[in-house]
Amino acid sequence: MSVGLDNGAAARPAREKPLPSTGRRLAVVALGIALFAAMLAAPLPGPAVSGAALDEHGRRALAGLAFALVLWIGEALPFHLTGLLAMVLLAMLGASPWVELVKTGFGDESTVFFIGVLTLAAAIGKSGLAARIGRRVLALTGDSTRAVIFGFLASGAALAMWMTALAAAALMFPLALALLEAEGEEPGKSRFGRALMMAVAWGPLIGALGSPAGSGSNPVVVRFLSEIAGLELGFLDWMAFGLPSLLLLLPAAWFLLVTFSPPERPRLRSTREAAASIPFTRDEKATAAVFLSVVVLWLGAPALEPLLGFKPSIGSVAALGAVALFFPGVGGFRWKELEKDVDWAGVLLIATGVSLGTALWRSGAASWVSGVAFGGVGTLPPFWRLAAVVVGVLAVKVVFSSNTLTGTIIVPLVLSLGPALGVDMRLSALAAGLTANLAVILVTTSPVNVLPWSSGYFSIRDMALAGLAFAPIAALVIATVLSIVGRLHGLS
Repeated sequence: MSVGLDNGAAARPAREKPLPSTGRRLAVVALGIALFAAMLAAPLPGPAVSGAALDEHGRRALAGLAFALVLWIGEALPFHLTGLLAMVLLAMLGASPWVELVKTGFGDESTVFFIGVLTLAAAIGKSGLAARIGRRVLALTGDSTRAVIFGFLASGAALAMWMTALAAAALMFPLALALLEAEGEEPGKSRFGRALMMAVAWGPLIGALGSPAGSGSNPVVVRFLSEIAGLELGFLDWMAFGLPSLLLLLPAAWFLLVTFSPPERPRLRSTREAAASIPFTRDEKATAAVFLSVVVLWLGAPALEPLLGFKPSIGSVAALGAVALFFPGVGGFRWKELEKDVDWAGVLLIATGVSLGTALWRSGAASWVSGVAFGGVGTLPPFWRLAAVVVGVLAVKVVFSSNTLTGTIIVPLVLSLGPALGVDMRLSALAAGLTANLAVILVTTSPVNVLPWSSGYFSIRDMALAGLAFAPIAALVIATVLSIVGRLHGLS
């Protein structure tokens, strides 16, 4: 029996995350309004642990954000629409001018960058290049079930570095599903199926740390570090921190997956078709050429600056790559074919998230909240400060159902704490930004998890147990990498 790895498995009916009832959603809105009104009516609190005070301007921004957080956590509205509502609310409250909110988010380069990356990811899936990668993975891993799990984990991570975690999971999911169905693995009972489908989720989440293209939150974090802290991180600068973290976390994740869900058999039952038996199509060749060119430009931007007279930004390169797919003679793509696979809700969430995070910082509310939430970490030694931030962000991830929201809200808070405490918090903010990608505990905290969970091979409890074991490992790994690499970059 052979395993056909194509996108057909994706058509299988999947469990979707159930939509909360209308009554529950109305109750969430009512709770948000009550909290919003209470924060506006209450007396202004005193200075935070860091000494930062909250004025009327900052309180209005904080009340608007609290209202949005309740709606986000309770899922009363789609995340991106809640972001738009929060922008309107901040403008109505006078916390920030509407035109400035729109320019800050929708005029930000990270929005264009994300559109370009998602367009490239859609082309990789549509062309069949993703299925070819899956066949190659199985050719390399052989028949060992444990090796197959690591192969999917590593492949998802490698793809996520360049096309976002969600896109990588969407490409790996049908390949894993086709393999499990060919093996006769039963959802809910197969330990091999449980580990493999969790690898489909965890691989991209870990891989998202590796480069700014790994998730929507990464370019937002880069932007905040530049604007608030004056720390300019190029593509390779980010990878200097993210790639070692990725390489250390992957084997740890694999060990936990095969420990919590040891495969029933050491080897697969079925045989597989040769990876090189199918010739490359025109669209595959075109997509691969454009994608590799984009990666080269991202990595070689510093070296190209003297030749071009300017440094190609990551957003402009991503946009150029997306446009290049449609050049005459390059490929046979039509925009209508690709646009339906672009996560436009995610694009909108990034734009609104940047607006809200910037408004929170400019109003002074971020400084006050950071003192309340993270004031104690400033007194810790540098290593344990980083570890504490990682653990804190992983705890926040249990509540926030979006990596972008986590990075957007937490990073400005951590950065705002530095001046008040006289401590360089740039590394801590970067630790928060990296950790924002690791939604490894609850299925509901990322669509990257919901996709493989929909197959029925693992439960919410399965991921929670493994994720809780993974959290302290992630804290130690990220703190260690940032301590060493940060010292080389003059950060502490």
